Amino acid sequence: MRSVTLILVVGILVLQWPMWFGKGSWIRVMQIESQLSEQRTVNERLLARNTAMAADVRDLKQGHEAVEERARNELGMVKPGEVFFQVLGRPSGR
Repeated sequence: MRSVTLILVVGILVLQWPMWFGKGSWIRVMQIESQLSEQRTVNERLLARNTAMAADVRDLKQGHEAVEERARNELGMVKPGEVFFQVLGRPSGR
């Protein structure tokens, strides 16, 4: 009687082993779900960045205002005959 019980317990353990510790185990499923959640967060951030970049590209292709704005802000360029004034704020020490 004891040997039958022991054989059944060992059989159950052998059948349960892959579910708990195998390739498709519960532990591995939880790890993959965590990785998936992290990747979705990264993808959302990258999608927002790509959308902003696509809007910049569209503006640069379609209108000259965006090109002029970039030239003024990033390169310090001015149009011929234009006067550039730079207004400085108060020193931060006061």
